[in-house]
Amino acid sequence: MSGAAREQRRRRRPPRFYFSLRSPYSWLAWRDLLDRYPATAAAVEWVPFFEPDELSRKLLAEAGGAFPYTPMSPAKHRYILQDVRRLAAERELSFTWPVDRDPVWEVPHLGYLAAHRHGRGAEFIALAARARWERGQDICDRSVIGGFGPELGLDGEELASAADDPGLRAEGVRVLLDIQRDGVFGVPFFVDHFDKYWGVDRLPAFAAALAAQPPEARPPEDAVPPPAPAASVDDGHAGGCG
Repeated sequence: MSGAAREQRRRRRPPRFYFSLRSPYSWLAWRDLLDRYPATAAAVEWVPFFEPDELSRKLLAEAGGAFPYTPMSPAKHRYILQDVRRLAAERELSFTWPVDRDPVWEVPHLGYLAAHRHGRGAEFIALAARARWERGQDICDRSVIGGFGPELGLDGEELASAADDPGLRAEGVRVLLDIQRDGVFGVPFFVDHFDKYWGVDRLPAFAAALAAQPPEARPPEDAVPPPAPAASVDDGHAGGCG
């Protein structure tokens, strides 16, 4: 491999999996990645997707970004309740549908970033999934997130107060800018350079594409992508949601 080719490969960003600890479809994609596509799970960069609170929106706007959002209709919400039950039953998974009261999604997602910087991001996701989808707990409750500390071998207060950490807030804004840059409009969302896949039912195609394409065949990450239309996080349904 030439020096130019090595430099080009160095600049490439790994394929990404945008997930949300809020989303039932992200939960199902997480289970499928670990159970059915472990090689893909190990190859992708895991990036949290979360709706920003007032402070994050302000910081995002100051950084020149914006978060597109269209509230979900009641009809779509009812459909998702039915659909997720069907998909979970197909996987022989039981779950408890949580109730979110005044959620602040920075609490769990910046908590994930705090765990990730200690090398415990994957374990944090597992605990959050268990808390939310098996126990029906409110993962925007700081005491729930702080309770992960002992099992992770981390300071529970650091996890619980991640939303108050200026450094993690800044990292969260960088994530929100990545969401905008990659044109992410819902989750789960998979990206490999220009190729994008939305929804848990697109995971097999994404995994097959990664398995078939050698890394050196991928274009450099800094190439100019084709233009994309503006989108919201409630554009249709493909086994994914915002």
